[in-house]
Amino acid sequence: MNKSAISTVTQFILLGFPGPWKIQIILFLIILLVYVLTLTGNMAIICAVRWDHRLHTPMYVLLANFSFLEIWYVTCTVPNMLVNFLSKTKTISFSGCFTQFYFFSLGTTECVFLCVMAYDRYLAICRPLHYPSIMTGQLCAILVCLCWLIGFLGHAITIFFISQLPFCGPNIIDHFLCDVDPLMALSCAPTPIIEHVFHCVSSLIIVLTISYILGSYALVLRAVLQVPSSAGWQKAFSTCGSHLVVVSLFYGTIMVMYVSPTSGNSVAMHKIITLIYSVVTPVLNPLIYSLRNREMKSAFRQVICGMRIIQPS
Repeated sequence: MNKSAISTVTQFILLGFPGPWKIQIILFLIILLVYVLTLTGNMAIICAVRWDHRLHTPMYVLLANFSFLEIWYVTCTVPNMLVNFLSKTKTISFSGCFTQFYFFSLGTTECVFLCVMAYDRYLAICRPLHYPSIMTGQLCAILVCLCWLIGFLGHAITIFFISQLPFCGPNIIDHFLCDVDPLMALSCAPTPIIEHVFHCVSSLIIVLTISYILGSYALVLRAVLQVPSSAGWQKAFSTCGSHLVVVSLFYGTIMVMYVSPTSGNSVAMHKIITLIYSVVTPVLNPLIYSLRNREMKSAFRQVICGMRIIQPS
């Protein structure tokens, strides 16, 4: 492969959301606010789980890791997006683009975490007597490590091969981040097989995890319907309702991106869908998980009270 051809493009231009300067400022302020709220909400969950011993259970350990993933996920895209709103060049280096692309692909980790969280809820509701002996701290740690491992390795090989393709022509990406479809469109020697492999891996992870989640909740629903008391129904809904909302919101958008043919989607729609699951969803998750959870709200109050106590008078 011609090395000079590969090194021709040293940076890319991310068009983002083109518009007048005033619109760019408004978008900057909105995305900045969303980013700060995302960091604050997810950090609050991590601190609550860390400091409140009542939350040292597999359910909340998984939630804390999920919140850490959300922070990582938005941080790999939003800061560069904010810079581009105020920049005239809107450039990103070749290595920076593919680094962002790699960490953005950690969305597969989110799929696996949601799957493991569904398994935890299934055990808690359908097999409550066996739950402590099955979902031990050791198993929880293994599952967490497995989630991260799958996320880091899921697309590593395909992204490496995409980075080795020659980029010697246009370097303008009509998007606000580096993703597979815009990058493959700029390659001088397009290899559809690599793009197909990337989408097949993404689709496989999405379909397998959502199938398992739906199967788990089908068993949970069957178990709940056998409970005669309304109190049992309310407890089951408070335990699983927030997770189901997050699953619906995340998978509803991501399946449009990676399961349905993306070529039929307009560029504007592609950007909007990506913005929803990469920026909007992470800021909603802390609210969804905490609004109906008494233990989490109590832990938040204790964290706030603790911060007030340690403040110098």
